[in-house]
Amino acid sequence: MKPKQIIISILAVLFVFPLMGAFAQQATNTFSIDVITTFDYPGAGNNTLPQKISEKGDIVGIFIDSSGVSRGFVRFKNGTFSAPIVDPNDTVGFTEARGINNSGTVAGDYVGADGNSHGFFLSGGTFTDYNVPGTVSTAVLGLSDPGDFVGAFDPDGSGILQAFVSVGGTLTSFSVPDGVGGTLAYEINNSKQLTVGYYIDASGILHGYYRDAAGALHFPIDPTGSVTTVLFGVNNRNWVAGRYADSAGVTHGLLFVPPNSFTTFDYPGSAFTSLNGISSQGNICGRFVDASGIAHGFIARVKGLSSANQAGTSVAPLNPSSPVTPLNPSPAAWGSAVPAR
Repeated sequence: MKPKQIIISILAVLFVFPLMGAFAQQATNTFSIDVITTFDYPGAGNNTLPQKISEKGDIVGIFIDSSGVSRGFVRFKNGTFSAPIVDPNDTVGFTEARGINNSGTVAGDYVGADGNSHGFFLSGGTFTDYNVPGTVSTAVLGLSDPGDFVGAFDPDGSGILQAFVSVGGTLTSFSVPDGVGGTLAYEINNSKQLTVGYYIDASGILHGYYRDAAGALHFPIDPTGSVTTVLFGVNNRNWVAGRYADSAGVTHGLLFVPPNSFTTFDYPGSAFTSLNGISSQGNICGRFVDASGIAHGFIARVKGLSSANQAGTSVAPLNPSSPVTPLNPSPAAWGSAVPAR
């Protein structure tokens, strides 16, 4: 599908979920999420999975070709695409580009000859591998403009992932106490106020969470009707992009403003919508899946969301202990715990 310029104004209805019964409901607000354009990485049969958007408007993502090979890409603000991003140590056809900052540095992960995932940074055409010391597998999932980054690692080959944040060169690992199946961190904003991601509970259900600047974990972050929630991106205004699935099997895009404001967004005609990245200007990158099962990227813009929509009572952490060692020691391959895209 050729990139096309479309304007679809979707009325987003704001609904409020009183987390753990601790908050008074906010006034209902309405605003719009306007789809600006759709796009696909060039090539027949490619699935296009945008991941993050920089403040400059460049989008980083993953495309999966018809043979199942995963490659990274950058879609620049002017609409052109980079060559496929392939880590030189990728031996199995699996390189993911996950984060990008204003300097153009790309972060992601690849699978090497050892069969494990390893993080990387790409800057000025040079790849630099990154692995959390002493771990089996590492995935770098988000990167801020100051150079802080986040992700997940497998400490012992069990497949139970722990989240990490690296701020100013200091690495801190953590796990949500309920996340016995793993915890993953997807993005940290420039102010370091929020880190967002998801965790997997004992029943294998995914829930969103956020970690504040003091290190307190706030969870579960689940809109009403959700049977699985993933939080992917956060901007410098503390707006969070993600998705959730309902009991009917429909996946909805999600805009979350802490502490307790949720908005659903569905690409017209699609049963699968994911919002993955969001900039401070309110620009969103995401994807939808068409009737034939092909994923396409889109760019949208939030309009009418003011500071009044963001206001709310601070959330008291449900469990202040962090980091926490995962409780489930059962073995599982990394392949069964690939971070959501």
